[in-house]
Amino acid sequence: MGTNQNVLGLVFASIHDEAIFDLTKNRTMGSVPFGGRYRLIDFPLSNFVNSGISQVGVITKSNYGSLLDHVGSGREWDLARKKGGLHLLPPYSHTSSTVYHGKLDALGNIWSFVEHASAEYVILTDCNVVTNIDYRPAVEAHIESGADITAIYAKGYYDQATEASVTIFGIGGDGFVNDVMINPPMTGSCNLGLDMYIMSKDFLRRIVKESMSRNRYSLRKDILLDRNSSYRILAYEHESYYSKIDSLASYFAANLDLLDSQKRSALFAKNAPIYTKTKDNAPVHFGLESHIKNSLIADGCIIEGKVENCVLFRGVKVGKGSVIRDSIITQAGVIGERCSIRNVITDKNVMIADERQLTGSAGYPLFIGKGAQI
Repeated sequence: MGTNQNVLGLVFASIHDEAIFDLTKNRTMGSVPFGGRYRLIDFPLSNFVNSGISQVGVITKSNYGSLLDHVGSGREWDLARKKGGLHLLPPYSHTSSTVYHGKLDALGNIWSFVEHASAEYVILTDCNVVTNIDYRPAVEAHIESGADITAIYAKGYYDQATEASVTIFGIGGDGFVNDVMINPPMTGSCNLGLDMYIMSKDFLRRIVKESMSRNRYSLRKDILLDRNSSYRILAYEHESYYSKIDSLASYFAANLDLLDSQKRSALFAKNAPIYTKTKDNAPVHFGLESHIKNSLIADGCIIEGKVENCVLFRGVKVGKGSVIRDSIITQAGVIGERCSIRNVITDKNVMIADERQLTGSAGYPLFIGKGAQI
C-alpha cells in the first residue's frame, strides 16, 4: 500500500484512562487488552497504516510502560522507518514538567513534533473506539468541503444513564455541524462523535496557540462546544461497525461482540487487517473432556473444561470439570478444576483455585484485578 506523506496521524493513548479505571490502574488506555490477542492501540495504528499514513505520533500520559513494550519501534505496523514512522511522545514538553490537562494542552506540549512533520493535514484520534476505518475518503471530503474541522461520527443509541462521556452532533442539510452537545440529558438515537478529527496543520496551529494563550485545554469544550458557530465543522459519517469503550460494561460488551461473525468480519477485514505485536505461543491444547462453543481462544491456551461465549487470551488454562460462560479471561489466567464462572472479567495473571463459583451480570460484570488469587 502506498504511503501518504501529506497526512500526520496523532493518537491520544491515555485520554480516557479514567473511564475503565479497573483496567487502567497499572496501564494506559492504549495498552488495554482486547479480543484475545490485541491491545486498543492496535486499532488506530492499523487504521492509519491501512489508510496509507506513515507519519504517526502516540501521545502518552502515565502508566505507559506496557504501551512502550507493546509498540516498540512500530515494526509490526510497518512504522519502523527512517523517514516518518512511529514516534512516542511524552506527556510534557522539554521546557515544562507539567503533565497536560487536555488535548489542546497536549498538542501545545508536542507542537515542535507536529511543526516539523512534512504533512499538511492532521488526524487526531483516541484509543477508546474499536473500529476499522479508511481515512482516505474522509480526508478527501475535508479538503473538498473547505471545512476547518471534519468530525467523524456514527449513528448510534445514547443512554444518559450508561454512557460516561459522549459528544453528540446536530447536523444540517448541508452536512455541517450546527449544534454540539456533551453528555446531554437525553436518551435515543443520535449522531455520536467518535473522537476522530481532521484539520489542516495551519488551522490546528492557530487554535492550539490561541487556546494556550487563553488557558483553554479541551478540544471538545473550548472549540467544538463553545466555538462551533465560528468554524466550519464538516460531519463525516462512519457507517461500518464500531464499539466505543467508556465503561467496564462497554468493554465487556465490545469483547463479546466479536463472537458475532458479522461484527467480527467488519472489524477484521481481509483487505484492511488489524496488526499487533506477535508472540511465539504454542497452539491451543484441547483436553479429551473439553467442550468449546462460540468462543475465541488465543494461542497457548490449555482447555480441559467447558467454555461457552467467551474470549480467552494467550496462555489461559481451564481445569477439568470447570464451566466458563460469557466471560473474558485475559493473558495467563488460570482457572482451577470444577469451577463455575459467568459474566466475569479477569485481568492478567489471575489464578482461581479449584471449586470456586464466580458470577456477575452482563450490565455489571465481576472484575478481578491483575495478579489476584481467588
